[in-house]
Amino acid sequence: MAKKQKSQEVLPAEKPKAEKPKAEKPKAEKPKAEKAGEVQAEASILSEKKAKKARLECFENRELSWLRFNERVLEEAEDLENPLGERLSFLSIYQTNLDEFFMVRIGSLHDQKLLNNNLRENKTFMSPSEQIEAVCKRVKKLAQRHAAAYRVLLQGLREFGVRVTDFDSLEKNEAAYLETYFRNEVLPLLSPVIVSKDQPFPFLENRSLYAYCTLRRKGEKDRIGIVGCSVKSLNRLIQIPGHRREYLLLEDLVLHFLQLVFRRYEIQEASVIRLTRNADIDADSMYDEDLDYRELMEQMIKSRRRLSPVRLEYSRALQKRTIERLSEMLNLNTSQMFLCEAPSDLSFLSLIRSDLSGETDLFYEKRQPQRSTLIDHELPMMDQAEKHDILFYYPYERMNPVIRMLLEAGKDPSVTAIRMTLYRLAKNSQVVAALAAAAEAGKKVDVLVELKARFDEENNIHWSHTLEDAGCNVLYGLGKYKVHSKLLLITREKEGKKQYITQVGTGNYNESTARLYTDFCFITAREKIGEQAEKIFNALISQVIPEDITELMCAPHCLQNRVIEMIDREIACAKEGREAYIGLKLNSVTDRDILLKLVEASQAGVKIDMVVRGINCIRAGVPGLTENIRVISIVGRYLEHARIYIFGLGEREKIYISSADLMTRNTLKRVEVAAPIEDELLKKKIHHIFSLQLADNVKGRVQRPSGSYRKEDRSGEQAINSQEIFFREAYDGTLNEG
Repeated sequence: MAKKQKSQEVLPAEKPKAEKPKAEKPKAEKPKAEKAGEVQAEASILSEKKAKKARLECFENRELSWLRFNERVLEEAEDLENPLGERLSFLSIYQTNLDEFFMVRIGSLHDQKLLNNNLRENKTFMSPSEQIEAVCKRVKKLAQRHAAAYRVLLQGLREFGVRVTDFDSLEKNEAAYLETYFRNEVLPLLSPVIVSKDQPFPFLENRSLYAYCTLRRKGEKDRIGIVGCSVKSLNRLIQIPGHRREYLLLEDLVLHFLQLVFRRYEIQEASVIRLTRNADIDADSMYDEDLDYRELMEQMIKSRRRLSPVRLEYSRALQKRTIERLSEMLNLNTSQMFLCEAPSDLSFLSLIRSDLSGETDLFYEKRQPQRSTLIDHELPMMDQAEKHDILFYYPYERMNPVIRMLLEAGKDPSVTAIRMTLYRLAKNSQVVAALAAAAEAGKKVDVLVELKARFDEENNIHWSHTLEDAGCNVLYGLGKYKVHSKLLLITREKEGKKQYITQVGTGNYNESTARLYTDFCFITAREKIGEQAEKIFNALISQVIPEDITELMCAPHCLQNRVIEMIDREIACAKEGREAYIGLKLNSVTDRDILLKLVEASQAGVKIDMVVRGINCIRAGVPGLTENIRVISIVGRYLEHARIYIFGLGEREKIYISSADLMTRNTLKRVEVAAPIEDELLKKKIHHIFSLQLADNVKGRVQRPSGSYRKEDRSGEQAINSQEIFFREAYDGTLNEG
């Protein structure tokens, strides 16, 4: 022991004797050029540090910005000015949005974390772990508001005789009925599992409901019991006898009678649990040009169902050791486990909404898309497009003219070819039917069906079979580049001359979403645009990236650079003392190069207005950085989906509508198309739409320098709800007058 202690002793170092300092030789003077180089390098380092600090001040993390968007959806569920039935929808949308966010975005961060946790995103420099931690912390705070909103809505439903109750609130005769129902109808269909050495922890299906319990039997270690509550043959809403609109959730019934399931054990604690799994399979990494791509995508869909956990929700408080045990079994961090006081699956609210559909006061006033005043609905669409450009604005104006144009093209003897890109389609697609009819009539029909449209892969695979069976030439994407453009080209041969009708959209060719999403549909017979569209289709058919597209903008090679060039032009104008302007309407903006250029433009004095519905990684109004930028977000009855780019004022103004958000995935990793709007009437229409949205003080929220959003105080001001005004204008025929 003494020897060991001695080895641990730390002796003071002996001070060296003082020595007489030696005379230093004079250092050789560095050449001026070398000294200047060092100063420049040091300035560059300081400049980079300053730039990095500035980014942290005016940039927002993508995932946290998305949570701010979903918070705005939650606000619509909380807003007492919205009808009760619509608030139920917003609460469900909030939850399904969050489900997909965890499956895709958090799933992707999990993959990044496993590969390299030192990898940092390029705007706020957060690592995957830091982003997951920040997200989970924020989601737990929002969960409290979500539960409170649910309780308020339940209270509101009681006024209309609707109750979603718990077992303890039932009368004795009602409880007795439900016990009999459980024994006779439910119990025989359950498949309980007791985890042991011989029985491993079961596979939990993505987003399915399970009753979880801790089981105890004398002389034995505690065990885990699990019972699936998602029984397809049983209604999730169990009606209470004698009450037409009073219900108990099936999972709550199973949870209450767990003792009848595990008779030989004592139930120590119990909760309904729901696991969310990573669904972010990278289809690009699975791509192999020697394989059948459609078959590959079918395999990917099956794989998605068994991916690793990213979130666990539980309905009742569990002991700390239980949480740790679940964490270990699911290989899930405890920070990703959430206590949910509201049901973790709110899909049953749609059944309640349907039951209340007769109560018109509980829902928005019914609206129908109107006929556009830009066209004569009795004349052929292609003939009208040859005379003047056309711009429809969904859902205020109908999508029917586009389908009518496709049907006309299938029958028109002068039409030689129809080419179209399809990304998301309706369940009963009239667009597919029109294309199939054209092919069966002998037309050459090329259709590019994007099988990598997330969560719509199965639907697109189904429609690809239908199109092939009809005789269409069906293509599947462009390797690692998703084809997200909304592009239609009809080619005609008239009097020995080739003519084009081109349609460019901001939204999908989907009749269902055209009634719910705001989108633009642009139709033109301009020869230059038709030639460029043909060039894009020829490239896609040849499986190469479209290059040298000038009249249109086309990602991945001819969009981001063009946007930056137009921003640079406005910066130059501002530096010359001229008025400069940029207007952007987008779903999301995350492209770092474009964001940095917008900061530079703001600093140069360019006025920038942005209407961004969802993710927005730039903070407006930060002194010295983004004080010339104003950001509005509109979340309301219809999902804002249209994209507008406006650069410049007066004669140098350029306006585009586009399928592309200014996100890196859109600008550099997808095939996207933006079309210039040159017709003065259509430009006036777009200006009217954009200006009115900037003035929206009912559903519009203004971003603060902190990144948060809030509605403006409109006391004493006229209420401006842009979506309601657009529909009123569509009804009275003034939408196209600007």
